[in-house]
Amino acid sequence: MLSTGSVIATIAAYFAAVLGISRVASSKGSNADFFSGGRSQKWWVVAIAMIGSCMSGVTFVSVPGMVGVSGFGYLQMCLGFVAGYAVIAFVLTPLYYRLGAVSIYQYLEQRFGLASYRTGAWFFFISKMLGASVRLFLVCLVLQMLLFDPLVLPFWVNAVINVAIVLLFTWRGGVKSVIWTDVLKTVVMVSAVVLAIVFIARSLEIHSISRLILDSDLSRVFFFDDVNHPQFFWKQFLGGFLVVIATTGMDQDLMQRSLACKNFRDAQKNLMVSSLLQVVVIFLFLCLGVLLYTFAASEGITETGDKLFPAVATGGGLPAVVGILFVLGLVSCAYGAGGSALTALTTSFTVDILSVKGRSEDQVRRLRRTVHPVMAVLMAATIVIFSLLNNTSAIDAVYRLASYTYGPILGMFLFGILTKRSFNRAPGGDRLVPLVAVAAPLLCLVLDLNSERWFAGYHFSYELLLLNSALTFAGLFAVSRPGRLHYD
Repeated sequence: MLSTGSVIATIAAYFAAVLGISRVASSKGSNADFFSGGRSQKWWVVAIAMIGSCMSGVTFVSVPGMVGVSGFGYLQMCLGFVAGYAVIAFVLTPLYYRLGAVSIYQYLEQRFGLASYRTGAWFFFISKMLGASVRLFLVCLVLQMLLFDPLVLPFWVNAVINVAIVLLFTWRGGVKSVIWTDVLKTVVMVSAVVLAIVFIARSLEIHSISRLILDSDLSRVFFFDDVNHPQFFWKQFLGGFLVVIATTGMDQDLMQRSLACKNFRDAQKNLMVSSLLQVVVIFLFLCLGVLLYTFAASEGITETGDKLFPAVATGGGLPAVVGILFVLGLVSCAYGAGGSALTALTTSFTVDILSVKGRSEDQVRRLRRTVHPVMAVLMAATIVIFSLLNNTSAIDAVYRLASYTYGPILGMFLFGILTKRSFNRAPGGDRLVPLVAVAAPLLCLVLDLNSERWFAGYHFSYELLLLNSALTFAGLFAVSRPGRLHYD
């Protein structure tokens, strides 16, 4: 078993590394550096960071575990990711750079008006706060078992300490700290996965890892034979395509990195290269999954799914270094994802909701330094609430919430890009936009709750996001008018 001292030493070493990175990245500490990295980051650095930024502690634990149920079918969704990144790179990114946006939701103000802008920002805020808190919560659960329970410390102390760590290393550096922390996270995560594969293969005395994976029943990639199967190719591909456009291209957290590049062409290179490299990294996670299940079978370990990797890595059947690598990879994913989410929440709340127009550099700095710890407190409180609920269905509900909160954002962006209609001549301007954005997910909720009864047993999945955005699009069309664009 992995000792408590080893866990503490591993977390302390990583914490020291990220604080050192933050100190170097925040040498100037300007608002431009915090919000957009000064738009001076090299594209290849951002590309490496993007690999880590798209991986959370949930990814680190869940992707190897899902091999037991879906094989390598997740790669079908990854192909959809690549197609989605192409849309983000060549449609959305030039738009954001042309507007000179600090927050991507400034596009909605330019295109429609203030009410639309605030609507997009609030939908992002709710979704990101819940999503980021859930990801940190799941990591806190593992750390509670490995560290805080042996020290007889309650869960709320765990949550406060972990959020405080995230707050400290993003305090001054903002996006610059997040980018370089994500670079470290990528290196640590990939190294942890590769070394775990090597150590498990040695323990099993496997001479050809590739042959073991190719011969395994768990390595099936494509599923074309059953349209009703959840792993059916076109369901997975379309799901990946839509999810990445909505949750990356229209997410302040992840687009904030690309907006730190010098120009939109560098941002495009970053997005396409990182999308391809992410497929490679996911493939490594899936290969690790095959080895984990093989090792578990040989050692009589019965854990599966999300519990498999922790059980194998810290159970004592492998060298202690595997457990250390697991903890290192887990905390790097947790602090990297938490730091980027906290920075994005601070940016969006400061720029989009409170507004920085007409404020001096010092006033904006004081404002964001007030908002930043408030966001951290809200995140810690949300994590503690999840622990009190102690119900995995609550976690599933929050992930499903992304289909509801990102649907209106996707519909608003698509409406702005694909049509020439505006609210200039509409009664009340764009003040009906918030009503449309709220009505669409509520209607989706009604349909989702009654779909099996109303539609002969049909159950909504990824297409709920598409339906939500389509309803938003239709509602905006109904309340808008043809005419000059808002910024003409």
